This record gives sequence, structure tokens and C-alpha cells, in this order.
Amino acid sequence: MTFDDLPLIEPLLRSIRAVGYRTPTDIQRMAIPHILDRRDLIGCAQTGTGKTAAFVLPILQRLAAGRPLGSRSRDLRVLVLSPTRELAAQIGQSFHTYGQFLRTRCAVIFGGVGQGNQVRDLRQEPEILVATPGRLLDLMSQGFVRLEHLDTFVLDEADRMLSMGFIHDVRRIVDQLPRKRQTLMFSATMETEITALAARILHDPVRVEATPSATTADRIDQTVYFADAAAKRTLLAALLRQPTVTRALVFTRTKHGANKVVKHLEKASIDSVAIHGNKSQTARERALAGFKAGRVRVLVATDIAARGLDVDDISHVINFDLPEVPETYVHRIGRTARAGAAGVSYSFCDEEERVYLRQIERLTRTRIPVASGSTERPRNPERQPAASVPRSNVTAHSDGPSRRAPATVPRLRRRWGRTGSPRRVATFN
Repeated sequence: MTFDDLPLIEPLLRSIRAVGYRTPTDIQRMAIPHILDRRDLIGCAQTGTGKTAAFVLPILQRLAAGRPLGSRSRDLRVLVLSPTRELAAQIGQSFHTYGQFLRTRCAVIFGGVGQGNQVRDLRQEPEILVATPGRLLDLMSQGFVRLEHLDTFVLDEADRMLSMGFIHDVRRIVDQLPRKRQTLMFSATMETEITALAARILHDPVRVEATPSATTADRIDQTVYFADAAAKRTLLAALLRQPTVTRALVFTRTKHGANKVVKHLEKASIDSVAIHGNKSQTARERALAGFKAGRVRVLVATDIAARGLDVDDISHVINFDLPEVPETYVHRIGRTARAGAAGVSYSFCDEEERVYLRQIERLTRTRIPVASGSTERPRNPERQPAASVPRSNVTAHSDGPSRRAPATVPRLRRRWGRTGSPRRVATFN
């Protein structure tokens, strides 16, 4: 099946060809006809499956078909809610890319920057508005956004909205929407609270599911390394020196942790940059632009980048810290193996994170392979297999910028735990 087989108008097909796409993804193939038929829809698809185009294309087609009776030529008709600034900007860019041969007006608003330019864009009376919840509520309260003529509402990354604490803001916004509208909800996972929200805001929805909920991409080669917290940074530097790691996204649990990792990598002569919530919008955009352009090979991020980060050719995702929420693991590793490519995921697991690993494996219904050299999983809190690094093309380094460690892999030595039983930990020469 190609895009020509979908009921899309020629200007959209031209834009699709211009960006080099020919075959729709599963979520696009299943969702587009229902959206064109004005059905409410729940789309369950893991990140990287092309779900943005699944709603952008039919929305643009319906806008091109004309306005409903009684609406003005410059009323706001489409609202897309996004959990993060980066995702909002990328959705806005998708409307621009796919609508390049149509006359549609789209504005993007989000927090973290001054509202002056965004207010100016709103005064141009766009047909499409992509927004994060907080900034939208702020501008609504100031009278810059009116929703009474809206006919399409898209809630993107609904599970991420929930995990980031935006669910109450979403409900406040929904209460301001016209009752007669089309509502589209997209989510990588369908938790109980997401299902309850869907029941509240959607009417007789059709559900399309590209992959089973909470599964991980088949093309991602996943590996877990058991390592003490103190050994993680050296292990990370060793892995990043592999020639196969052409573009890596490293996830930490905290902003402070991301900064510490970048400092360590700088000492190890590995170029990297951090992106997290404490960075200004300008700094975040600069870091992301450098990563996309290939000027920086390693991007260290908190979960602000786990969703909606659309960067081609990420070869490796490394979970420096395992996430506390198992669904987040799915979102993180989904940054690789996009658009039919293969990818690799490494996860570091220390003693305190083993419970997170069990939760991830339970959710994904996958037993993640242990790195070569770690022959067994920990069976009790005191025993822990060591991390290992592939012997070829990898050298473990100390914290110094030029001091080279003679060993190529971590070695094992025994330490006595508090209970008096020995355990193995990863150490480096």
C-alpha cells in the first residue's frame, strides 16, 4: 500500500512525495480514513510510528475542503495539545511541511519564553493552534485565544500529559471546548486514567492500535548492564567510544545528573551537551540543533526529551538511570529504530534500580538480555553481576582527559556486603 491508495488530495500527496515518503505506517493507514470520516479516535501507537502525520494529513485535508456553515473565514478551528515545547514545535513544523501546497495558518505557543511573539502570531488569526497546556490557559485567561468555533481537538501523548501532571489543565481546557467537535487522542500506552479520560472526552470513538500497548520496537537490540552507581560513568564513556555509536541519546533521571554526566564526558574527551527543564528555551534549541546537525554526537537528557524528539539516525539510546515509571522506558528507547531503521538500547542497572527493571520487563513482556560477561541476573540484594563492555574497539578511561586505563573491560573483584556475604561489582583498572 502507498499513500496514493489513501483518500488524500493531490496537494498533500505532493508534499508527501517532496519529503520522500511513499508507504504509510500502520497507524497512518488505519487512522487517516476514520479521521476523514469525522470519527472520534483513540490511536495507540508507540513513539516513532508516524502518528503525527496520521492526524496532521487528514486535518489539513478537511481544512482545505472548506469551513462549516456559520463560521468565519479566520476562526480557530483546530487545537492540538502537546506536553512539551519540543513536541509542540515539531507538530507545528509538520503542519507547515505537509501543508506547504495549501493555504493554512498555524501558530505554536508554549511556555519558557516571552509571550510577545506568540501573541503576535495569534493576532494573525490562525486556523490551527498547537499549544502546551500551561501557556494556552494563560493566553486564554488574557483573552488572546477563543475556542468557541473549534471543530477538531487533538490530545497528543495523553499518557505523557498524565505523567507530567497536566491532566487537570487538560480537563480545564476541555471544559471550554464546544460540545460538538471531533476529538482525537493519541497515546503510547493506555493506562486506567487515560482510559477514563477518553471515556469522558470522546464520543463513540474508533480505536486503532498499530502495535500492542507498551511493547518495544522489534528492531531495537536491548541490553542491560548491571553496574554499581559509581561505575556507570566510566562504563558510559567506554560504550560511547565504540565506532558503531554514531549518534547517542543518554537519559538521566535528574537535571543535576545530566549535568554531571556531561562534565564527566568532557573530561573523557567526548563531546556532549545536556538538555533539560532548567535550560532556557534558547539553550535547549541550540543543543537540539547541534545534535540534529551532527555537530554533537551525544545528547544527555532528562525525560523532557523522551517524547516527541524527532531526530534521524539515533543509533543508540542509553538509560544511564532506569526510569521509575516503566512506560517511560518504552518512550525513551523509541527514539532509536525509527522509520524502519534498526537501533540499540543499553540500560544501566544498579542495586537500587533492580525493582525498576522488573517492572519494565513485566510491562513490556520482554526479558532484556544481560550484557556479555554478566552471566546471570542478581538473585538477591547482595549479589550483582558486573557490567561488561565489548572487548573490541573499546577502552575504559579514568575521569581524566588524557589518562588512559590499561584495561579494556571492567574486571571483577569481591567486596563484602553489610550482611557478611560477598558480592561482585564492576571496577576499572
